[in-house]
Amino acid sequence: VCPRGERTDDDKICQMCVESPELYDWLYLGFMAVLPLVLHWFFIEWYSGKKSSSALFQHITALFECSAAAVVTLLVNDPVGMLSIRSCKVQMLSDWYTMLYNPSPDYVTTLHCTQEAVYPLYTIVFIYYAFCLVFMMMLRPLLVKKIACGLGKSDRFKSIYAALYFFPILTVLHAVGGGLLYYAFPYIILVLSLVTLAVYMSASEIQSFRNLVAKKKRLVVLFSHWLLHAYGIVSISRLDKLEQDLPLLALVPTPALFYLLTAKFTEPNRILSEGGNGH
Repeated sequence: VCPRGERTDDDKICQMCVESPELYDWLYLGFMAVLPLVLHWFFIEWYSGKKSSSALFQHITALFECSAAAVVTLLVNDPVGMLSIRSCKVQMLSDWYTMLYNPSPDYVTTLHCTQEAVYPLYTIVFIYYAFCLVFMMMLRPLLVKKIACGLGKSDRFKSIYAALYFFPILTVLHAVGGGLLYYAFPYIILVLSLVTLAVYMSASEIQSFRNLVAKKKRLVVLFSHWLLHAYGIVSISRLDKLEQDLPLLALVPTPALFYLLTAKFTEPNRILSEGGNGH
């Protein structure tokens, strides 16, 4: 087992992690950092109600909490006081699960060699979630108590209670499936963004470009999904060859355009009426 911040080389000798994270590593950390922010925004919107004027301020506060937590997390990691980190390169999936490879010579005594071979990609996420929780408990209750006048006393803190549930869930998810998420997160982003965009446009009864631009909120949701699409495409391609990978970003608007062009053919009332007429 090596001390934290080191891992074994090909000769099984502990070496200091001195490399800088690759683009894919930063994209993975960005994905893990955005997860709690998206969940914050979802539950704030869910519990605020349409007539509440406090949602915008809570959204901004959640963004500030997660941003401050990210900055502080980078500052406390080695090198301390700098917005950069040193890391060890991820070579394979088993690097994330060193606890599963403790040897047992003669099947008698187990040698515990568990270490963070992917330093600091595993522990830095836990540190970030801890700071997110601390900043939320310091700022959000005071803000909600002051400005959430459009909500009842029992409803105004529900978004905070929701965070107290999803943070432990995210922690366990990362602890168990961190390595799997590291390799699968680009595809998870693309699938979830496609599904949520289709559900939102269907629930909002958006069937034409006129319906789409009727409200600013719909455009904000659309551009947010486009950013997620672009993030997923960049994560998959890793921009290894710019001349081949950058044109892929032109596919970002394709799902929304496809939905708008085909929505009129799948409208339920139209299908039911045609079926009733024998067409």
